[in-house]
Amino acid sequence: AADPYAGRPRRRVESTEDTGTGRRPAARRPSGGPGRSGGAEMPRFGAKRKVLAKGGAQRTSPGPKAAKRKVRIDNLVSVGQLAHELGVKAAVVIRHLMGLGKTATINEMLDMDTAALIAAEFDYEVENVGFQEGNYLPDAETVEEETGRVSRAPVVAVMGHVDHGKTTLLDAIRASRVASGEAGGITQHIGAYQVERNGQQITFLDTPGHQAFSAMRARGAGVTDIVVLVVAADDGVQPQTEEAISHAKAAGVPIVVAVNKMDKPGVNPDTIKQRLSEKELVPEDWGGDTMFVPVSALRQTGIDELLEAILLQAEVLDLKANPERAAEGTVIEAKMERGRGPVATVLIQKGTLNRGDYVVLGSAFGKVRALVDYTGKRLKNAPPSTPVELFGLSELPEVGDKLAVVENEKNARALAEHRALEKRDTSMGTTRRRTAEDLFAAGKEESLEKVHVILKADVQGSLEALKGALGNLDVGGTEVQILHAAVGDISESDVNLASANGALLLGFNVAVDARGRSSAQEQGVEPELFAVIYDLLDRVERQLKGKLAPVFRSVRQGTVEVRLLFKISKVGVVAGSYVLDGKVARGNTAKVVRNGNTIWEGRISALMRFKDVVRDVAAGYECGVSLDGWHDVAVGDLLEVYAQEQVAVS
Repeated sequence: AADPYAGRPRRRVESTEDTGTGRRPAARRPSGGPGRSGGAEMPRFGAKRKVLAKGGAQRTSPGPKAAKRKVRIDNLVSVGQLAHELGVKAAVVIRHLMGLGKTATINEMLDMDTAALIAAEFDYEVENVGFQEGNYLPDAETVEEETGRVSRAPVVAVMGHVDHGKTTLLDAIRASRVASGEAGGITQHIGAYQVERNGQQITFLDTPGHQAFSAMRARGAGVTDIVVLVVAADDGVQPQTEEAISHAKAAGVPIVVAVNKMDKPGVNPDTIKQRLSEKELVPEDWGGDTMFVPVSALRQTGIDELLEAILLQAEVLDLKANPERAAEGTVIEAKMERGRGPVATVLIQKGTLNRGDYVVLGSAFGKVRALVDYTGKRLKNAPPSTPVELFGLSELPEVGDKLAVVENEKNARALAEHRALEKRDTSMGTTRRRTAEDLFAAGKEESLEKVHVILKADVQGSLEALKGALGNLDVGGTEVQILHAAVGDISESDVNLASANGALLLGFNVAVDARGRSSAQEQGVEPELFAVIYDLLDRVERQLKGKLAPVFRSVRQGTVEVRLLFKISKVGVVAGSYVLDGKVARGNTAKVVRNGNTIWEGRISALMRFKDVVRDVAAGYECGVSLDGWHDVAVGDLLEVYAQEQVAVS
């Protein structure tokens, strides 16, 4: 056959056979050229080559630098993945973690710092290629310049023991009636207010004094500049007084002591000064540096002197902030409102928050639709030290979350979603291998009587406090299990959940919505509403005690001596007896004692006087005693008689 390519120039095709290096083999060189055995040897790849410099001298060119070994992680990394990146077995990484005092499993998540420590052991560096919040937060690393800072209002937390007059004192300061609106006269959640004195603003936070609100007092101390410690002159230093002092000292916040109820006859403020001096709060007139101001919140005396003391302390602190920068703040309260959705009360600490700003608060985000101050007035902006309510959030933030302003909604959404994922990953990272103690504790929990609770509250701070207080209820053999806890009114879904699980449906300062009421009537569920925390805790405690099996104790009733034996058809042996002391009753427990030993214990099934069946027989009388299931009684036996009494659960 004719060659179809005849007359055309032919191209030389080289072999593409794999040589193991991923490159094609070099073309053959002419005989005697480089690469042949008879020619000069080609330098190996990566070897230093000798180059003739000017004048014929040889110089050496440097080879490629060795690349640094790096492990790239996305904020968190599992033990197994880190071991894979380091090229070692997971057991080796776990052993190094144990050397650092950390017990871990192969699936446990490690943070950046821990991963860096482990990687350094193997001469690796850790590079974080994950989400960086600093890329989304303006002014994240900016240090405020002194030229942009101006004086700001001091933020004051009013603390003290329950019922020592904190809210009444604020009431006197603001000349309004707030205490009368609080259930039981006890402040239920943080309120933030501002007052003016000699042209200067002061921001007050009212923190609850009840022991269940310890976390809220700690938060109050953490965001304030000055703590006003209210101590009742007639009651002295109490547990929550000492706790408030501890919170203030931990936060490094100066304390001004307001000795309240000075209008009562016979009170001595020196006693308060003596007790507080033991807590390192030495009065100025005793040579210390703590200001003591005698006041009467009820009579509204000493108020001006207290405000002057606060302003004097603020002047010493020289409080300043830059109002021109992006706002930062802290969530001090959060709640759901009908028609408004999630509402957060925020204390602005730096910068100015403007209506229309895009904000992130923990895993919540949104555009500020409205700013409202403590009087209900709408604001265009909120400068430093201003407490405001803001609307327009995607969800309810947690109390204590930090507020940050971002450039646009896209950044706000990305930052909030990342924080939500980070929170989930962090909770997964806290899991650890179950030990024998854990298994024992789990088995013990299964034997506990549980009371299921569904809890709804008006604000986030109260909800947290209630959850903590319920968890601290101690009734042996029982446990409170909170199936659901949220902010807002009791809804139909809450009723359904309570019905399905036989749970207590409890509301604190909330109502039941229309559909919830209808569903509750249909399913026979009784929502229980409370306005004072004492009442709610007492209700759950009663339910816990009711879950316990009754406890009985034996109470000695008397002694009976067997003197004759009778056999009666259909009855069996009846012991003719004499009641030596006390009394004996049908149904009592009897111990048969013979020669000093108890040989039987059981129930007295029948008691007779002559031929009559009687309920009980007193000392000095004869009777016939029939023992339930025991017929081997003998003359001379003694019957120790006991009654079973139920013991109240404490």
